[in-house]
Amino acid sequence: MTTLLGLNAFHGDSAACLLRDGALVAAAEEERFRRVKHWAGFPSEAIRYCLEAGGIGLEQVDHLAFNQDSKANLGRKVAYTLLKRPDLGLVLDRIRNKRERDGMEVHLARAFPGSAFRGQVHPVEHHLAHLSSAFHCSPFPEAAVVSVDGFGDFASAAWGVGRGTALDLEERVYFPHSLGIFYQALTQYLGFPHYGDEYKVMGLAPYGQPTFLSELRRLVRLEPDGGFTLNLDYFRHHKEKVEYEWDQGSPTVGTLYSPALEELLGPPRAADQPLEQRHKDLARSVQALYEEAFFHLLDRLHARHQVPALAIAGGCGMNSVANGKVTLRSPFRELYVQSAAGDAGGAIGAAYVVWHQLGGARGPAMDHAYWGPEFGEAAITALLEARAPEIRAAGCRVERIADEAELCRRAAAAVAEGQVLGWFQGRMEWGPRALGNRSIVCDPRRADMKDILNSKIKRRESFRPFAPSVLREKVLEWFEIEGEVPFMMQVYTIREAQRPRIPAVTHVDGSGRLQTVTEATNPRYYRLIQAFEAQTGVPMVLNTSFNENEPVVCTPAEALDCFLRTRMDGLVLGEMVLDRGTS
Repeated sequence: MTTLLGLNAFHGDSAACLLRDGALVAAAEEERFRRVKHWAGFPSEAIRYCLEAGGIGLEQVDHLAFNQDSKANLGRKVAYTLLKRPDLGLVLDRIRNKRERDGMEVHLARAFPGSAFRGQVHPVEHHLAHLSSAFHCSPFPEAAVVSVDGFGDFASAAWGVGRGTALDLEERVYFPHSLGIFYQALTQYLGFPHYGDEYKVMGLAPYGQPTFLSELRRLVRLEPDGGFTLNLDYFRHHKEKVEYEWDQGSPTVGTLYSPALEELLGPPRAADQPLEQRHKDLARSVQALYEEAFFHLLDRLHARHQVPALAIAGGCGMNSVANGKVTLRSPFRELYVQSAAGDAGGAIGAAYVVWHQLGGARGPAMDHAYWGPEFGEAAITALLEARAPEIRAAGCRVERIADEAELCRRAAAAVAEGQVLGWFQGRMEWGPRALGNRSIVCDPRRADMKDILNSKIKRRESFRPFAPSVLREKVLEWFEIEGEVPFMMQVYTIREAQRPRIPAVTHVDGSGRLQTVTEATNPRYYRLIQAFEAQTGVPMVLNTSFNENEPVVCTPAEALDCFLRTRMDGLVLGEMVLDRGTS
């Protein structure tokens, strides 16, 4: 038996996974344990969970793989430093990062005193890990593969083809050119300064028109091979040290754009300034230019290989709007995007690269994301008993409903009455999306549900959409195209006739970020939606992550805390139901 630990460390969304003879046993992001969004240090708590889930100690791990290889693209790094002579601080910062990542045994010894890691350490090139996380988790025996993000191992993109267990990485885009940096820089310019805020620009884009597209085309040039280059006059990262720190766990990134961008587009928006139409138009233009570059790459890649399937990873793989257009705007007919398409997924990718290098066969496709911690009814009951005085003081009733059909019927009735319901079941999701185990569920028919959610719990920007979880077999009745979208990674157009029936999950442009739900992968969540359909005729619920400006909840205690401090109406913890008695 071979046990293999995969890591994404010292980068945003640090994470760990465990393989046993090539089968995934557990996977989780460090932020869920540390309670700091996008935690970027060493994922000691995620490792601890994975070892416990596998019933092993650190000394029983045979191999450790991590998604960074300081020797990758070394010639290009040296040549760039000699020819371009960037700021000394930039060079020293990269040397410091290399030293921090090289000593994995040291970090393990520090995190697990008394346990000895005796296995072999395998650094894996960043984009190779991304491509593996996309292809080796997919159901495709053969597929084109694409990774696009900010930077990793001196490259920002890579693409090629996967066949069986083999990955042929054909082309890369190297530092300093990066589509991810373009999107992040414009995200900062639009007044969204935090790491990972790109999804806000994506949500804002449908409110605008691409009136800045001609100006933005000055920033990005599309190359004949499918790649792209930046006009570096508008950026800082190639010649200056741009801060990338994680002193408190969450990454902070310095300003990426240069004064030339302000000369081109005008003054940037401050985070506390109101959003004007020009900001919405610019967001639409940013998304439009990203899609131009993205589909330019896909068209060239398909022309080269003529395969019908595509697998995508990297931070830009989280662009669900572009992903939803793949089968409409490119020649590819099938698409797979893993639930942790960003850097966290590199932990799984690194692990599978090593597993296949060792001669291991491909395992089953990843068709669900439930690889995190789970908590039994005994643990939930003990928690509720220990905190009974606090629960009573909040005016809540507690009831056990052991019959699953009745539990789902009652929960669906509460949702149909307009209640905001916390839904905590089974194993926590892997990746950024809540997919029915750490979710807040609501009625998609309520036009005011977005405002209700934002006032009661989420307290987020009003332009950001909420997503529908839909019974898989009913997708084509409600969306203009169908597909397997178990990880909420594609945005599809909702049928025009159906939009008035589900205004809470229909975005301003008539689209919805789809999650398909099957009985095989999540039977209880599927039955909840079935029960809601039986009562309302609508085979979906609004699904948003179970959190309040924090990482998605992991434990029953965190779910209870979130419920009590917000104005959520009800909470289902396993078989236990908490009800405030309000609607």
